[in-house]
Amino acid sequence: MDGQVTIKDIARQLNLSLSTVSRALRNAPDVNPETRHAVMELAEALSYTPSRLALSLKQRQTRTIGVIVPNLDTVLSAMIRGIDEAALESGYTVMVLQSNESYGRELANTKRLLESLVDGILVSVSSETKIFDHLQEILKRKLPMVQFDRSSSELKAPIVRVDNVSGGFQATEHLIQQGYRRIAILAGPKNLGIGKKRMKGFFDAHKGAKRKVDHDLITHCDFSQESGYWTTLDLLSMRKRPDAIFAISDRIAIGAMLAIREKGLQMPTDIGLVGFNNEPTVQLVTPAVSSVEMPSFELGKLACKLLIEKMQRHGVIPEDHEEILKTRLFIRPSSLRDPAGAGI
Repeated sequence: MDGQVTIKDIARQLNLSLSTVSRALRNAPDVNPETRHAVMELAEALSYTPSRLALSLKQRQTRTIGVIVPNLDTVLSAMIRGIDEAALESGYTVMVLQSNESYGRELANTKRLLESLVDGILVSVSSETKIFDHLQEILKRKLPMVQFDRSSSELKAPIVRVDNVSGGFQATEHLIQQGYRRIAILAGPKNLGIGKKRMKGFFDAHKGAKRKVDHDLITHCDFSQESGYWTTLDLLSMRKRPDAIFAISDRIAIGAMLAIREKGLQMPTDIGLVGFNNEPTVQLVTPAVSSVEMPSFELGKLACKLLIEKMQRHGVIPEDHEEILKTRLFIRPSSLRDPAGAGI
């Protein structure tokens, strides 16, 4: 038989009503045993499987979780692996859509997930997103949503993230303890919350060391290697250039490293460098780059578990619920002037 077999095919071949076949397949007690046996035997012979879409519409759930991410870099890929593992453990499948840091694509992805009748949505906002009406629509429809990694205070939805303030503090404190005096920060896009929090850690570390921040050394750039490269070239062209740089992502840090090399400077003697995310790339370059590690897999898994709990116990988890994971600084040659600081 061509195409997918339906209960109409079984009913027609056995000369039974659709309702009788449906009840027989559900093992309803009011069906004659001989009729049930005939239906089940033919269903097996025809390789009949129930329509997942039909069941989803009837049960008002698809057992699918929608995920919107700004990109599929190493860090977010690890988060998605964690999401997928938690989903699989609870019998859900995952639909992942990436915005490529584009507000327009994030808008289209949100619409697509709503049309796909997913049971809940995990979202990490793009660097371009400044208006959140499309994500507010998810909440208006009472569809469970959890923000992870990148979030917005405008959205009344639970958040799972790392302690970005602490991570920024660890990176900057380390540079201060290594004797660097003029520390610049490549702080990412101005509107992005994680950049603001990592920059707060940068300021807190200066304050703790009774140091003043030179605001000329605070720069903003896109989350790209190219942007990190050009922004660092500008910093290194200053009359009083920085002697250390804290980049709030490793992609930005690698761009900064290329600019430092182009200027003929040596790390860590002439200039120190610390990144954020601890991606594999920073361990492979020379010198290896110090970086703040975030538990990406665990973050994704926790976010998915929280969403599933919210889906299954709707309304129980508060809107302002936050889960915050710790970061850890890995110190490598790019910033290590004093070997005694290796234990930080």
